[in-house]
Amino acid sequence: MYSSSSASKCVILIHVFAMQLLHINSELPLNTTNAYLNHKCLVTKGKYKPGSEYEKQLKLTIKNFYSDSGNKEGFTLLGSDGFSAILQCRGDSYGSKCRDCYATAVAAIDYDNNFCMSNAKKLGGDKLAFIRTWNIFMDNLTTLAIRVDNNDTKTSPFYAVGETKFKGDMMYGMVQCTKDIPEKACEECLVFNSIHFQFCLNDKRGARFMCRSCTFRFEFYPFIAKQVRNI
Repeated sequence: MYSSSSASKCVILIHVFAMQLLHINSELPLNTTNAYLNHKCLVTKGKYKPGSEYEKQLKLTIKNFYSDSGNKEGFTLLGSDGFSAILQCRGDSYGSKCRDCYATAVAAIDYDNNFCMSNAKKLGGDKLAFIRTWNIFMDNLTTLAIRVDNNDTKTSPFYAVGETKFKGDMMYGMVQCTKDIPEKACEECLVFNSIHFQFCLNDKRGARFMCRSCTFRFEFYPFIAKQVRNI
């Protein structure tokens, strides 16, 4: 027997909100990286039988995702009756980087769990000042993520990165939503979880959160390859 979602429509979170946990910057300590790599699905989520239609769909989806993961969008949505799955890479990972990340992450599929992990090192000092800085930073990143691009498609990027200063240190951040939800749902997901998981974020020198529809991360070192916007 194998684990599966108990929901009527089984959503397999192979996008890099799950994959992102495996696309770890080399500056993270080894034990932190291992904690992400060893994150396990909950077996209480349900079972499916070997040889079942569900297993056939799962294997076909994994194969198709690998073929599609090299596209420049870094996003694929597949589905059939009672089964749907999303592959989405981080906004700065597409093409071969997305495919390589998927090939590594496919062994660690996450079944619709909310997950937050923070740096063991504490900031210290004025916690209220950090909360104020964090809230403004998240508001600005969320606004950038859901803005409508000035192009023919008139779509939002659902991805934003930036940097801001806190007590003389540069803080780097990223937010991203899956592209199967509207702008309003993206905003609500980021706002709700950034507040709900403040216990995981406050007074930390870095943290990342992921759930089914959105993810965010901040660090006190640059973890995005491309130059980011100072906000």
